[in-house]
Amino acid sequence: MSQSVRRAALIVDSIAGQPKTVSELAAEFGLHRSTMFRELQTLEDVGYVRRRADGCYVLAFHLVSLAQTALENLDLRTAAAPHLRELHEVVGNTLHAAALIDDTIVYVDKVEDQGGVRMYSRIGSRVLPYCTGVGKAILADLDERRRDTVLAGTEWTPFTARTLTSRAALDAELDRVSARGWAADDAEFEDFVNCVAVPIRGAMGVLGALSLTAIRMVHDVDELALRIPLLQRAADRIARDAG
Repeated sequence: MSQSVRRAALIVDSIAGQPKTVSELAAEFGLHRSTMFRELQTLEDVGYVRRRADGCYVLAFHLVSLAQTALENLDLRTAAAPHLRELHEVVGNTLHAAALIDDTIVYVDKVEDQGGVRMYSRIGSRVLPYCTGVGKAILADLDERRRDTVLAGTEWTPFTARTLTSRAALDAELDRVSARGWAADDAEFEDFVNCVAVPIRGAMGVLGALSLTAIRMVHDVDELALRIPLLQRAADRIARDAG
């Protein structure tokens, strides 16, 4: 990848995380303000970013449209959508479907908690595999070589006191996940949230995962685990429809 293309992609990633001004982006990337302005103009010309009235740059609708098109072309998302909504009518809490795409895990669908509690996750965003339920459910179904590839570059950031911060600790946890057939995130990414997750398995191996998420003060992991059979049945139906 050429340096200019790589930098443009990183600028888009940065803006996706938070709207930023030319000066903020120039400082972040170590560029002169005029150079960054030209980069942003090019991205604006092709419809990837736009400048707001306050001077901050945000993602433009063309890029959002491309992302939506990419998501709609994912077989797992299409297969998962009706089953997530059917299951949501029963459980009420937030549900996520994640897909293993090449060597990256991505959220492809989400249904929010009926009580109005919103979670940090966004459809289309990458999943941190070592501290999420869907991440661990998928990793537990991979052989060591594929697992190494998915985890390559992991920074092992300790988001909470419960976050697993080493490959050895994660591998031990994945052995437990494999043995019982489901994974948990017990306040490992956000200390007030937990979830349980099950793999979605196709004929050629794991396709993704399905999770149920709740506020810890409302439902602990043991309570969420009572819903595992429902998640597993939904995961089987998603895998069947995904072909």
